[in-house]
Amino acid sequence: MADQSTPETSPSGTTAEEATRIKASPMETTFENGPPGEAVSQEPSSKGVISRRRLLGTAGATGLALGAAGGAAGYAAAPSADQAAPLTSLGADEVMFHGKHQPGITTALQARGHLVAFDLSAGAGRKEAAALLRRWSATAQRLMAGEAAVSDDTDVARDAGPSSLTVTFGFGHSFFARTGLEKQRPIALDPLPDFSSDHLDKARSNGDLWVQIGANDALVAFHALRALQKDAGRAARVRWQMNGFNRSPGATAHPMTARNLMGQIDGTRNPKPSESDFDQRIFVPDAGDPSWMAGGSYAVVRRIRMLLDDWEKLSVKDQEDVIGRRKSDGAALSGGTETTDMDLEKTGADGKLVVPINAHARITRPDQNGGAAMLRRPFSFHDGIDADGVPEAGLLFVCWQADPVRGFVPVQRKLDRGDALSTFIRHEASGLFAVPGGAAKGEYVGQKLLEG
Repeated sequence: MADQSTPETSPSGTTAEEATRIKASPMETTFENGPPGEAVSQEPSSKGVISRRRLLGTAGATGLALGAAGGAAGYAAAPSADQAAPLTSLGADEVMFHGKHQPGITTALQARGHLVAFDLSAGAGRKEAAALLRRWSATAQRLMAGEAAVSDDTDVARDAGPSSLTVTFGFGHSFFARTGLEKQRPIALDPLPDFSSDHLDKARSNGDLWVQIGANDALVAFHALRALQKDAGRAARVRWQMNGFNRSPGATAHPMTARNLMGQIDGTRNPKPSESDFDQRIFVPDAGDPSWMAGGSYAVVRRIRMLLDDWEKLSVKDQEDVIGRRKSDGAALSGGTETTDMDLEKTGADGKLVVPINAHARITRPDQNGGAAMLRRPFSFHDGIDADGVPEAGLLFVCWQADPVRGFVPVQRKLDRGDALSTFIRHEASGLFAVPGGAAKGEYVGQKLLEG
């Protein structure tokens, strides 16, 4: 769960196309080249003017004041409307809805996330699906710009800016039969093979439609979730929903790769947009088949339970041997810094490999899997304590690739055969979704499929 590196938090790792889509600020990251995982940089940026009503809310706008006499504590009064301070960059950052690729793929990791799958209602088909995607796209565009929903807005986010909100839409295998579009279903969307580590709950797997919501503010993310659920109307019903989180931007003294709930630095070897073969690995080419997937990608979604009680019984040394990297700074056990190439042949004084043969970071390396790579962009989750008193916590693993047969599948097969980490995780839900390219201005996501 720990390697593939995230792009740097400076704009230098951002492509020219991305720079025009997002207006620029840093990002963070996430596991190795395979499950569990991390993200890449499509960096949002600050705006001087925010479109969502008159805004309050800056760090320090309301503070706790300690009284001089007797040490009595009280709350400082909030500033009046004419004293309102501008939003911090956290709230003002805006990601563009329109573009070659959908937002939420190369966007920096966001602090809050919701993954939701919908099934079309009985009797709903291609016409209803097209109308739904049209509504969803219009709502996503407005909310990502920091504006209210077109009608019946809940006001949950009325005081906030865009907060790097992204909304991403995808189609499941079953969607095509439901809409009479079987001939347009991509071969790459064939069901994933069974893996020996799977303990999948079918009720929380797959779905006709998939929506990924991310934002750096919890209320902004929830506001988008409710708006899209209401937009679904009678056309679709929620099949499953999962809620996640990451470290908030600015929570560390300096930009760094994120940590997961096992305490491991997670995402060191994620592909970067600055790499020459990034688009080839992550996005369907313009001449790809089917043509409506041009500029799109395939998302594998897995709910991976971490058996934290068992994991935390291990010594730090044993945890590092399972992963193959130091827990303190993410460096390979063979030495160097986090970004130093791992020396797979290095041995210690006892003659044993310093990076164990079954270490997660060794097994998931692209050069150990025929070059297979994926862009991992997960959220952590914690759903409380189960009936046995065990934390229901782990990773909402989301990975992106041009073809899951060449990305996720070979890596997961190899992990299945002997990953030391498999003792401490359990795959509980799974989905595979075709995520079409971004919508041009005046279009909605999936229009080329639904109206082609």
